[in-house]
Amino acid sequence: MKLFRLLAAAALTGAICAPAAAQDFPTKAVTLIVPWPAGGSTDQHLRMVAQLASKHLGQPVVVENKPGAGGTLGAVALATTAKPDGYTITQIPLGVLRFPHMQKTQFDPRKDFTYIIGLSGYTFGLVVRPDTPWKTLPEFVAAGKAKPGAISFGSTGSGTSPHLLMEDLQLKTGAQFQHIPFKGNAEGMNAFLGGHIDAMSDASGWGTHVDAGKARLLATFTEQRTKRWPTAPTAKEQGLDIVYPSPYGLAGPKGMDPKVVQILHDAFKKALDDPEHQKTLDKLDQVLWYKNSADYTKWAMDTYESERATLDRLGLARKE
Repeated sequence: MKLFRLLAAAALTGAICAPAAAQDFPTKAVTLIVPWPAGGSTDQHLRMVAQLASKHLGQPVVVENKPGAGGTLGAVALATTAKPDGYTITQIPLGVLRFPHMQKTQFDPRKDFTYIIGLSGYTFGLVVRPDTPWKTLPEFVAAGKAKPGAISFGSTGSGTSPHLLMEDLQLKTGAQFQHIPFKGNAEGMNAFLGGHIDAMSDASGWGTHVDAGKARLLATFTEQRTKRWPTAPTAKEQGLDIVYPSPYGLAGPKGMDPKVVQILHDAFKKALDDPEHQKTLDKLDQVLWYKNSADYTKWAMDTYESERATLDRLGLARKE
């Protein structure tokens, strides 16, 4: 009987303390894993979002860069080491929903994550240096057909959207280019500016270099021309139906307390609504892509399935 009373008391204490713990969250800093090198466009965006969300959480949101593996190391951390207490979250780039179709991974995006909030989407473009002869995307494609493999381009990693859109470009045109993968756009842009590669397929991390005249923007892979570079035509305008939106958001490990998820969601939603955040989006020429936790989860599940079809079309899906 005494043992029964002790167990009952322990269960009651746990029932009382669990909601209180969620209600008091956070009591220490939250770590936001940015799976790209410091200084790139994603890093710039998420550092601003973290700074703004910190004000609403009452605790710092500390950015931890984990570059490599096509932006999936944050996902690996969630699936293998992170506790589902809300103190470790990560950006989920589209590659996280794509890579399991290409290779064996340490995570399953359908089972291993708690999706918190959708944030933004990239503007992808192809840039070359001003001293190259290519002034349009068709001219670049023609050169890739005339000398297959002689022209190199960089991307943020094999299997990332900047890589896949170039695979799509080659498939549709017959051009052949040499792909050089990097850990992120900061590393890739350094190689590009140093003349080590001929072109860079990337998100708008090239923006400041285009503005400074150090890079020529041949095309964006968006539905419409961007506000920041309205003179740069889309690939679609130049006769190539290649549009690559690539939204991303934040997630934590599986099994998170819904109340903790709501607290994180609300803090980051307020960060998205802050005028300073909009200034950062404008600087990077990114769009707001807000989705609540339920909608973001549904989008992730649907996108996981659609990515398989894309990879099958490009011949990049792994054999089961």
